[in-house]
Amino acid sequence: MPLAIFDLDNTLIAGDSDYSWGAFLVAQKKVDQALYKSMNEQFFADYEAGTLDILAYLAFSLAPLIGMSASNLEQLHSKFMDEVVQPMKLPKALELIEKHRQAGDRLLVITATNRCIIEPIVLSLGIDEFLSTEPEFVNGRITGKIVGTPTFREGKVERLNAWLEENHETLSGSYFYSDSINDLPLLSAVDKPVAVDPDDSLRQMAGEQGWDIISLRD
Repeated sequence: MPLAIFDLDNTLIAGDSDYSWGAFLVAQKKVDQALYKSMNEQFFADYEAGTLDILAYLAFSLAPLIGMSASNLEQLHSKFMDEVVQPMKLPKALELIEKHRQAGDRLLVITATNRCIIEPIVLSLGIDEFLSTEPEFVNGRITGKIVGTPTFREGKVERLNAWLEENHETLSGSYFYSDSINDLPLLSAVDKPVAVDPDDSLRQMAGEQGWDIISLRD
């Protein structure tokens, strides 16, 4: 069964859920507004420039959730879904997902964003399987640490290879859709890489490599 693998942020949705979650926490006054907003914007700029320190960013993004119960997080995230994520939904992305479903492909999202943020989003897109950065929970509460390898850059390939082995799958005939040059390691690993509304660096690379370039926003 061929795999149709998707990045999430700025690929299947018209925005970055991780950055938007940070902005949402600022708007909800769950964090020091001036400091958190400044740091959130700096980390996002680092991501776009391909220079993000993923461990430093994860420590920053998980800090406001330390000690929060699953029920409180779920309540907060429900408001985030309604107010922030729903307007990011892309009809063409849903059509692309359905196209692969009808073709009999196995659907998988791989995203660097942590599970707490992305799980409800991915499920709302009709995809049941995903790989994400995994926050650590102890006694049902977030500790601020992560478990295992973050699904970022080469980490996406590492985590996918482990998933392939566990699920007795291969990358034969596989697709990967992404907007970001940060995903170059995984784009280079699949049979059919596709640049989706790509950043400038990925657009140039896709052109040089002869990869498909599509838009889900036009």
